[in-house]
Amino acid sequence: MAKLTKKQKEAVAKVDGNQTYSIKDASALVKDITNVNFDASIDLAVRLGVDPRKANQMVRGVVTLPHGTGKDVKVLALVTPDKESDAKEAGADYVGLDEYLQKIKGGWTDVDVIITMPSVMGKLGPLGRVLGPRGLMPNPKTGTVTMDIAKAVKDVKAGKIDFKVDKTGIIHAAIGKASFDADKIAENANELIQTIIKLKPTAAKGTYIKSIYMSSTMSPSVSVDSKSI
Repeated sequence: MAKLTKKQKEAVAKVDGNQTYSIKDASALVKDITNVNFDASIDLAVRLGVDPRKANQMVRGVVTLPHGTGKDVKVLALVTPDKESDAKEAGADYVGLDEYLQKIKGGWTDVDVIITMPSVMGKLGPLGRVLGPRGLMPNPKTGTVTMDIAKAVKDVKAGKIDFKVDKTGIIHAAIGKASFDADKIAENANELIQTIIKLKPTAAKGTYIKSIYMSSTMSPSVSVDSKSI
C-alpha cells in the first residue's frame, strides 16, 4: 500500500470513521479535506437494498441538480438537418448525423452525452458495442431520445444527469465541484437522494437506503446519516 502524504494523513484524521454526518456537515467536511490542486469533483455513492439482477428491482432515473454539476458537459446532437439549428441554438457542442456516426464507428467518443431523435435510433443500434460500455447510448427514459432536441440539450447543460444502480447495488453520481459552497453541495446531494427514494421499486424489501458516502477526488469518504434525509 502506498504511503499517505502529509496532507492525506491530515484529511484522514479529520474524518471520524465511526460517525455519520448530516448532509450539510458532510458537505462542509468534504470541502475541508479536499486538498488537490484542481477543482475536484464531489461524488455521492448510495448503496441500495435491491437486487439489480432482477428487472423489477432496477433503479434508474434522471435528476436536474439545482446548482448543476460544475462540469462543462460536451453534448453531441445526432439529428436530421431540420433539427440542426435547434440543437446549435440550445448549445450543443457537436451537431450532425452521418459524419458523427462514422466517427463513432471508428471509435470516437469524446462527448459526455448524446441526444438524438426516435427516427435516428435505428442507426445507433449497430454502435451499441461502442456506446453502451461508455454509458453514452441515448435512452427515452433519460430524455436523450426526444423530438424536443432544444429542451433536452438545455436540460443537460443546466445540470440534468442520469443515474443507474450498478451490479453491486450502488448508485454513483457526481453532484458538484469542491469550489461550490457547502450549502450548494448539500442541496444537490439532497435532490439526488430524494429522487432515488421516489424510485424505490415495489419489489424491494427491507432497508432501501443502506448507506450513503460522500467524497471528492482522492479524498477519504464521509458517511452520511441516511436518517437525516
